[in-house]
Amino acid sequence: MPGLIGKKIGMTSVFSADGKNLPCTVVEAGPCVVTQLKTVETDGYEAVQLGFEDKKEKHTTKAEMGHFKKVGTAPKRHLVEFKGFSQEFKLGDTLTVEFFAENDWVDVIGTSKGKGNQGVVKRHGFGGVGQSTHGQDDRLRAPGSLGASSYPSKVFKGMRMAGRMGGERVTVQNLQVIKVIPEHNLVLIKGSVPGAKGSIVIIEK
Repeated sequence: MPGLIGKKIGMTSVFSADGKNLPCTVVEAGPCVVTQLKTVETDGYEAVQLGFEDKKEKHTTKAEMGHFKKVGTAPKRHLVEFKGFSQEFKLGDTLTVEFFAENDWVDVIGTSKGKGNQGVVKRHGFGGVGQSTHGQDDRLRAPGSLGASSYPSKVFKGMRMAGRMGGERVTVQNLQVIKVIPEHNLVLIKGSVPGAKGSIVIIEK
């Protein structure tokens, strides 16, 4: 899907025309530079590679520097491929936040906040036993039995247990664009999007 790369700035709220207070996420979307054009003849598929956020040359490999010199742009920290653009591009073209308009519907992809190692109550929503019975005593947040004993004598894959939580690629679909502020490269998206402040997100139409 066509879209842009952006950075999550934070959350705020705005009032709609009918006076409703709408929670929204502020994202700095673009400007993104076209750094490569994939074609069926050379790559087997069509796509547009976009670059976002400059980085220093001393932190860039020689191979990357050659890639960006072909385009004539500064080295970019983040590169993402998008498919489905209707318009034609050439290397070095810049896409801004004006790619989006108010009341557009978008999908936002990001990396969720890492929570570290968590128990089953927080990680999977277990309710806890609630009573000090059945051998639980003072272990009210414990998961309880993991399965049968003599058969199958193992714990099945996929059993919901304690473990590492968060830090995963998450897609939130069908979010509404409330407002676009071109002079600051900002787009306001209704609701929350995955990730911490300052994290990179992908906004797709």
